[in-house]
Amino acid sequence: MTQTMDRTAQARVDAWLEQFEAALRARDVDAAAGMFAIDSYWRDLVAFTWNIKTVEGREGVADLLSACLDGTGPEHFRTTETPTEADGVVEAWIEFETTAGRCRGHLRLNDEGAWTLLTSLHELKGFEENKKETRPKGVRHGVIEERRSWAEEREREQAELGYAQQPYVVVIGGGQGGIALGARLRQLGVPALVLERNDRPGDSWRKRYKSLCLHDPVWYDHLPYLPFPDNWPVFAPKDKIADWLEMYTRVMEVPYWTRSEVREATYDGAQWTVTVDRDGETVTLHPKQLVFATGMSGKANVPSFPGADEFEGDQHHSSKHPGPEAYAGRKAVVIGSNNSAHDICAALWEHGVDVTMVQRSSTHIVRSDSLMDIALGDLYSERAVAAGVTTDRADTIFASLPYRILPQFQIPVYQRIKERDADFYARLEKAGFDLDWGDDDSGLFLKYLRRGSGYYIDVGASELVADGKIKLVRGQVDHLTKNAVVLSDGTELEADLVVYATGYGSMNGWVADLAGQEMADRVGKCWGLGSGTTKDPGPWEGEQRNMWKPTRQPGLWFHGGNLHQSRYYSHFLALQLKARFEGLPAPVYGTQEVHHLS
Repeated sequence: MTQTMDRTAQARVDAWLEQFEAALRARDVDAAAGMFAIDSYWRDLVAFTWNIKTVEGREGVADLLSACLDGTGPEHFRTTETPTEADGVVEAWIEFETTAGRCRGHLRLNDEGAWTLLTSLHELKGFEENKKETRPKGVRHGVIEERRSWAEEREREQAELGYAQQPYVVVIGGGQGGIALGARLRQLGVPALVLERNDRPGDSWRKRYKSLCLHDPVWYDHLPYLPFPDNWPVFAPKDKIADWLEMYTRVMEVPYWTRSEVREATYDGAQWTVTVDRDGETVTLHPKQLVFATGMSGKANVPSFPGADEFEGDQHHSSKHPGPEAYAGRKAVVIGSNNSAHDICAALWEHGVDVTMVQRSSTHIVRSDSLMDIALGDLYSERAVAAGVTTDRADTIFASLPYRILPQFQIPVYQRIKERDADFYARLEKAGFDLDWGDDDSGLFLKYLRRGSGYYIDVGASELVADGKIKLVRGQVDHLTKNAVVLSDGTELEADLVVYATGYGSMNGWVADLAGQEMADRVGKCWGLGSGTTKDPGPWEGEQRNMWKPTRQPGLWFHGGNLHQSRYYSHFLALQLKARFEGLPAPVYGTQEVHHLS
């Protein structure tokens, strides 16, 4: 029976692909659009649109094809493995070619036609990465006068880049995002330079509070080319991640300047002028492309409360928190109730600090074990690996679900978690904690994609809150006195330390700092889907605002997100930059509209 169903699924997919390719070859846009379901979604990652773009319905498909088809030349659509069928939906892994490159994708068919289609550019023809059979030899055999060793060539390159040789791409920010993109560009032969203001690669992790660990599991967090070893911990401590990033930067030969801070960036219509303070030396760079890889969690939101200048204790943003040791036996107030707030509160409590968490708005909590098992287990786990779900396959499955319909897949997941951990949530609410599950009960991933905040993956701190060991108050801060935080209802919280676990601002804030507010407003807000939910105002965007794709400012790009997004989307950003470096036609369809400035 299964073999019969597989053959039927294969026949359905083969017929759809054949008809779709024929319609594209004939430039029959209406026929091709008619092969999609009425409610359908086509997500394209650079292959057709030279953009990261999702269109919806037959009208959206027709618009995309009308704009992109002539210059794309799609052909040779085929499956790469036997399609499957479940609950009336056929799923297929596909590949095809365009004039510019070789592409991969994923297709879901229902009774009306294509329900979801993912198309993604895998490599550019003629500009493939040198790997496997085409990997570099590493040595020139024979007798060569004045031969230079690998180390000498690297030393020469490092000395010339930024001086005698200008980089085509400058990446501002040498954390996980900048390092991953730098490695991608290196493999593609694009002259690039990553700038990091810290002393060493990995310092963006190394310098955070000492108890910080990744809350995402190892299978979700691999870097490009060089995955973590099989004995790597499930949740890596920050210093271990920092050391890995430092090693990775060296091994992958990422062109990388430390102690280098950008002071100003201007654009003249053809190239950038980037002024850099490199360990006290002023260096001027002239790249064609500028990437802000300063991270979603890069520009701290530090509130300005009346009386803050009168407070006699220590106060700092969570990103500057040195750790709990100096505060043993003292009183701390942590303003905020998301990931950093919980982590810092727990570490303070462990070191004998009388700590109070100020919850200003509701927070989504999910226990790490439940998240691992129910939400991530089928894609990113040892169980998934055993079932043949590689990281690359898991990334593609996740990418194949358009953001519009992602909630309908997530809501049942978090309903199961809610039921499984009902006693845990009852205890938290009894302690006065204000819980939520997202505006539509879709849970953590949608909260992250929509606003990048408002949640905590519980690795123990919630138990301290439920038990009253971490004190909890709800309300808004009105002002500070010399020794207390005062809430709007008059509650006074004595404090020797105030930690502002108040999150981070939009990445275009860095553009405002370095290139001016006018340019920042030209590109608009970064991150969010336009879902119309809390802190994610509409209209609907369909993709992350301004991330990994062309912006309204020529030559300006944004790269960021968690380790998973850094790994996956750095590939598509690097291909876009490579195409421009090689002078390939790359007409952009659906450039990001600007609806919000920050």
